[in-house]
Amino acid sequence: MKIALVQLNYIIGDFEANSLKIISNIRKARKMHIDLVVFAELSVCGYPPRDFLEFDDFTDRCNKVVEQIASECNGIAAIVGVPTRNPDTKGKSLFNSALLLQDGKIRAIASKTLLPNYDIFDEYRYFESNRKFEVIDFKGVRIALTICEDIWNIGPDPLYVATPMEEISLLHPDLLINVAASPFTYTQEENRNEVLRTNARKYNLPVIYVNHVGAQTELLFDGNSKVLDAEGQIVHKLKDFREDFQVAEFGWVNSRYVPVSYANTEQADNSKSQLIHNALVMGVSDYFQKMGFTRATLGLSGGIDSAVTLVLATKALGAENVKALLLPSPFSSEHSITDARKLADNLGVTYEIIGIRDSYNSLLETLKPHFKELTFNIAEENIQARVRAVILMAMANKFGYILLNTSNKSEAAVGYGTLYGDMCGGISLLGDVYKTEVYELAEYINRNEEIIPLNSILKPPSAELRPDQKDSDSLPDYFILDQILFNYIELRKGPGEIISAGFDEATVRRVLRMVNMNEWKRHQTPPILRISPKAFGSGRRMPIVGRYLS
Repeated sequence: MKIALVQLNYIIGDFEANSLKIISNIRKARKMHIDLVVFAELSVCGYPPRDFLEFDDFTDRCNKVVEQIASECNGIAAIVGVPTRNPDTKGKSLFNSALLLQDGKIRAIASKTLLPNYDIFDEYRYFESNRKFEVIDFKGVRIALTICEDIWNIGPDPLYVATPMEEISLLHPDLLINVAASPFTYTQEENRNEVLRTNARKYNLPVIYVNHVGAQTELLFDGNSKVLDAEGQIVHKLKDFREDFQVAEFGWVNSRYVPVSYANTEQADNSKSQLIHNALVMGVSDYFQKMGFTRATLGLSGGIDSAVTLVLATKALGAENVKALLLPSPFSSEHSITDARKLADNLGVTYEIIGIRDSYNSLLETLKPHFKELTFNIAEENIQARVRAVILMAMANKFGYILLNTSNKSEAAVGYGTLYGDMCGGISLLGDVYKTEVYELAEYINRNEEIIPLNSILKPPSAELRPDQKDSDSLPDYFILDQILFNYIELRKGPGEIISAGFDEATVRRVLRMVNMNEWKRHQTPPILRISPKAFGSGRRMPIVGRYLS
C-alpha cells in the first residue's frame, strides 16, 4: 500500500483555500496511484479555531467542505481532520474528529479522547471526549487512527485509567496513524520524537505522523511529519517549516505490516538558534501573508534587539518591503546612528532619519508649568519613547506599514519598556526570546559574514533615554536575569527553589516581584510569536491584580 503524508499550511476559517489545497493533493496522489492520503488534525478548518467553533455556521461549512472532499475520493481514500456533531445532547456539541473518506463518502470516524487543556490549548472548552475505540479496516490493514494528544499521555479525564492507545491496542491494529496540530517550541521536536518512538516500540507498530506547518498568529507549527517503523526508527521525514508531500510504501513481511520504503531520514543537526531563527522568519511571513499585509516598519536604534528584528523581517518579507526609521533623541549616541545605518545598508533596506529633539522639547515645554521644578525621571524618559511611537505609527498609517515590536522577553518579563511607546506594534518578533538568546541569534545571523555590526553586539545595552544610561543601571546582568526568569517562567519554580539553586536572595525576590507587578503591561502588548515552552500570551494566564511575591 502507498500512503501519502501531506503537510500543509492552512488558514483558520478559509474553507475555500483549505479545501483547494486538500483536493489538489488528493488529485496529485491519485495520479501517482496512491491508496491513502493523510492530512493533519482539523485540516478542513485550520487549527486552533477557538470560538469560531461556537458558530453553527462555521461547523456547517466544515461539513459542506467534507462533502466536497469526499466526492474526490474515488479510487483513492483520504484522512482529514474536522469538528463533527455530537448526537448526545448531554455532552458538548462537538467532537474533534478525523474522518476516513472513501468512495465518495465518510467511511469511518475517529474522535479525540484526550483534550489538552493546558498552556495554549483549550480544547476541553469546545469538544466532548471520545469514549468509543475502534480500528479501521482499510484494504486488509487494521488502522489505529488517533489524534495528536491521544498518543502523548493519560490526560485530565478521571474516568480513564488507560490511555487511548492502550485501549486501541487491545483490538490488535497493524498500523498507527496520528494526525496532529503540534505547535513548535525549540524543545518540541525532541519530545515529539520520543513520544512517537515510545508508541512504536510499546505497541510494536509502525507509526505515521502528520502535523500542521505554518503560523497561526502567535502559534508556529514546524511540520516535521514522519514515518517510524515498529523499532522506533524514522524511515521518512518531511521538511520543517515548509509544506511537503511524501509517499511511504508499506507491505506485509513475516505477518507484520511494515514500511518497505525509506527516504529523507537524515536528522538535521539544527542548533537552538537556527530553529528559533527559522521559526520566527516563518511566523512573520505567515502573519503578513494571512492578514493581507505586505510591508513593515520599525524603529532602528542601533541596538541588538531592533537589529535582529530587522534581519528577521527582511528575510521574511524582502528588503523592498521593510522600512527602517531612525529616531535619535538628545541622548542618542553617534555610534547608534552609525550602527543602524550600516545594518540597513548591509540588508539593502531603505531608511529615514527623523529626529525627535524638537517634538520632545515641545512636550517638555508644554508640561513645564505642571512638572514645575521636579527632578528629571522616568516621566521624561517615557516621553521620548512615546514620541517615537507616535511618529512610527503615523508613518505606518500614512504609508501602509505594519509596525514591528522589537522588545525581548527579558524586558517584557520585568516591565522594562514603555507602554504606548516601545511596546507598540502589530506583532512582536522577540517577545518570547530572552536577551541572551537575542545575542545568540545575532551570532547565528553573523555566522558567515558580518551582517549585524559588531558594535551593536558588543556595546553595553542601553535605552539611551538619559545621559550615559545602561540597562544594568536598572536590571541585573542579563546572564543572571535570564536564568532567574527561565526558572520562574518556564520551570515554574518558586523563590525558595531558585535561591537554593545559588542565586542571590535579594536579586531573586526583586526580579520575581517585577515580573508579577508588570502583568498589567503584558496584557496590552501585541501578539508574541511563541518559540519557548512557556510564552507570554494565551499560554500563561496570570492575574493582573495579585499579591504573590509582591
